[in-house]
Amino acid sequence: GAFTKAVGMEMTAEGPASVGIIGRCKRYAMVAVDGVVQAVAVAESEIDPAGDDFPEKTLAPALIEMAKSA
Repeated sequence: GAFTKAVGMEMTAEGPASVGIIGRCKRYAMVAVDGVVQAVAVAESEIDPAGDDFPEKTLAPALIEMAKSA
């Protein structure tokens, strides 16, 4: 939970909390080189705050492309 909050990835949408899911992180991918974050992708939208319906931004192919650009 502490890391999730520190990097600003705590999901604060009402939906999950209303069914008892507290402190869940958003679906994200992060590229870090020598401890320095080079790129971040978050799979969320207004209709899908968890990013579960369209996770493509955070899956391996997208992460590989992010790493190439970092």
